[in-house]
Amino acid sequence: MKLCKKNRMILTGVNIVCGLLIISPLLYAVSLSFMSQGEIAQYPAKLLPSHLNLDNYKEALNTVPLLRFVINSLIVSVFVTVGQVITSSLAAYAFAFYEFKYKKLLFLLVLATMMIPSETTIISNFLTVSSWGWTDSLHVLIIPFLTSAMGIFLIRQFYLTIPKELLEAAKIDGCNNFKILINILIPISKPAIASLSIYTFIGTWNQYLWPLLTINNGNNRTVQIGISMLQFAEGSNYGVVLAGAILILIPSILVFIIGQRSLVAGMTAGSVKG
Repeated sequence: MKLCKKNRMILTGVNIVCGLLIISPLLYAVSLSFMSQGEIAQYPAKLLPSHLNLDNYKEALNTVPLLRFVINSLIVSVFVTVGQVITSSLAAYAFAFYEFKYKKLLFLLVLATMMIPSETTIISNFLTVSSWGWTDSLHVLIIPFLTSAMGIFLIRQFYLTIPKELLEAAKIDGCNNFKILINILIPISKPAIASLSIYTFIGTWNQYLWPLLTINNGNNRTVQIGISMLQFAEGSNYGVVLAGAILILIPSILVFIIGQRSLVAGMTAGSVKG
């Protein structure tokens, strides 16, 4: 018993040290964001600021409309996340419980889309949305991403772990497919839905190339474009650039911290049954 407790303490200590090493660049960036330009340029480099200087954050907010960009990214990320949860849940239900012709072939085609790099289709997608007049609007960042092959696969794998006797009992009680999905499957598949939501939110929040290509209107730009504008405007003023980067990192870090347990649980939920 004592040996197990000692091993657990050693393992915890190793995990803490590894965690600190991994996040040390982020911690140093936070420290630099509170330093003046003179402190950043000092040699040898300082690890901690002499005092908390908020001028970099004020200048970052005044140089580019970061708060507006944050709101745009929140709108896009939330809508894409909700859309992927809805479409993935519906498609996963069909692939898990319906029997229809070419079901396996269609599912393989859905999975095959995961192997196509997004860069190979970005030009054709841009020409398509341009012909529809969608550029320079937020829905060009939302509608093309309302479904996800990975989301369909993830939730389907979770559905396959649910006993079919549960669904048969629900049908005997008079539930149709929609009621089974809403009242039974979605409540018990919260780990899978939460992991998909976190993955989708962070991925959408960090999008750069597609917003850069499709959005020229300054009022509709997202945070990743905003930070590149800040870097271009401030040049070598690294404190201001780092302050802006820390501000736009906060939402995605909070989402990950809040949902990290659900993320791990959802990613391993369907691993015991194909």
